[in-house]
Amino acid sequence: MNLAAGVAGASPVLNISIFVAFVVVTLAIVLYVNSRNAKKTAADFYTAGGGFSGVQNGIAISGDYLSAASFLGIAGAIALNGYDGFLYSIGFLVAWLVALLLVAELLRNTGKFTMGDVLAFRMKQRPVRAAAAVSTLAVSFFYLLAQMAGAGGLVSLLLNVEGGFSQGLVIAVVGVVMIVYVLVGGMRGTTWVQMIKAVLLIIGAVVMTVWALALFGFNFSALLGAAADRAGDTGRALLAPGQQYGKSTTSKIDFISLGIALVLGTAGLPHVLMRFYTVPTAQQARKSVEWAIWLIGLFYLLTLVIGYAAGALVGPETIKAAPGKANSAAPLLAFELGGPILLGVIAAVAFATILAVVAGLTITASASFAHDVYINVIKKGEVQDEAGTQVKVARRTAVVIGVIAIVGGILARNQNVAFLVALAFAVAASANLPTILYSLFWRKFNTTGALWSIYGGLASTIILIVFSPVVSGKPPTATTPSIISGVDFAWFPLENPGLVSIPLSFVLGIVGTYVGQKGHDHSKFAEMEVRSLTGVGVEKALDH
Repeated sequence: MNLAAGVAGASPVLNISIFVAFVVVTLAIVLYVNSRNAKKTAADFYTAGGGFSGVQNGIAISGDYLSAASFLGIAGAIALNGYDGFLYSIGFLVAWLVALLLVAELLRNTGKFTMGDVLAFRMKQRPVRAAAAVSTLAVSFFYLLAQMAGAGGLVSLLLNVEGGFSQGLVIAVVGVVMIVYVLVGGMRGTTWVQMIKAVLLIIGAVVMTVWALALFGFNFSALLGAAADRAGDTGRALLAPGQQYGKSTTSKIDFISLGIALVLGTAGLPHVLMRFYTVPTAQQARKSVEWAIWLIGLFYLLTLVIGYAAGALVGPETIKAAPGKANSAAPLLAFELGGPILLGVIAAVAFATILAVVAGLTITASASFAHDVYINVIKKGEVQDEAGTQVKVARRTAVVIGVIAIVGGILARNQNVAFLVALAFAVAASANLPTILYSLFWRKFNTTGALWSIYGGLASTIILIVFSPVVSGKPPTATTPSIISGVDFAWFPLENPGLVSIPLSFVLGIVGTYVGQKGHDHSKFAEMEVRSLTGVGVEKALDH
């Protein structure tokens, strides 16, 4: 059977119907939970008033974190590169230990709505909040761009829709639905969408995993052997390190750089950090991360089976020839296992995944602009009816961000979007995490150090990406060609800048601190330390 043609010949009507059913049901739930809440305060719009339990928030975090790249990209990477593809899963999962041990509880006790609250706690408010907002918007934009562009790229395979106009139309639909989720439900509605999506995604992955293993007598070794045999001459390389990152010294260093960005980036992702404020206590924040680790860990174990099963049952050549290339591995496997019905379900889950993630990113970016930039930088905190004003500005910002994401996704629909996700993680690890850790743990850290660390980490990451092989220099025949073909201005050899930009940001934070104002008032750090470790004063701060 020609699987690529088979998927193209599957029922687009069925796929769209399942997706529309998901949107209708989740919108009904969003409207219901929103109608039950009479309060329309900033705290309710941004963080659902801290009203979710640790278990609920943990499920929502997993739904927020497991993007389309996690489901489709990692499964495809394992199908084509085996062991090296699974290293992505390991990096994404281990990253949560950093969030659990160093960030979750302390951030929940110290902040109010955004990352800027923590960074500005003992610094000069306006410049630090502006810097935090710039970093938040940069990470959110690149993450949004990747999700929206990914939606367009999946259309060809899942809905049998081709052509720039049709793909752009689907991207626009995804963006409009995302805006509706945010405007109607705020963080409360978005959280419920993320919880539902997480449950559906994990159930879908479990069904595919059990089904695929059953075909091999629940013998994982037999599955691995079949995947290796199907790959032909390179089959055995799927079971050992080096298929993707072991071919040269540069590729090995590149993997180290990527691993550092993935492990450290999660604890600096603004949309993940904001979820710690949706629970009532720091203990519930810790429980959130614990539940997220278990659910995300389970999912990534399932992707190992799904990826190798795609390699065994579909074959690498068919996957590479499909419209979505590596991203088509999971949908092709679904079609092979359960025909059009299972493909329709997986298609709906993939689009639901994109919807949930972009909704979380949008509300985070809009909250950062409204709370940090408009209220505290532009208006200097002097606003009548501050709560009402914040919500209005946040809603308008969400619409603007949604429109920008739609336009950017349409323009980037044919580009290599993998680098956008890597860039988001690299920016988060370079600009956000060093400043957060210094603010929480270093008494001498000051405003100058924070600004140098944020802007230096952000600028170095973007500059190194622009002058890397991701943007130019690789031949069109490469597995992942450069975004701009026919030119070569790539003087930086690594595709991920984390190995350089992350240490540089830590160093800039130190240098900026010692260059900056001396005689820093340590009383605010003492207050921050007490609050972060004990939670004293948190409820009073959240009431304002």
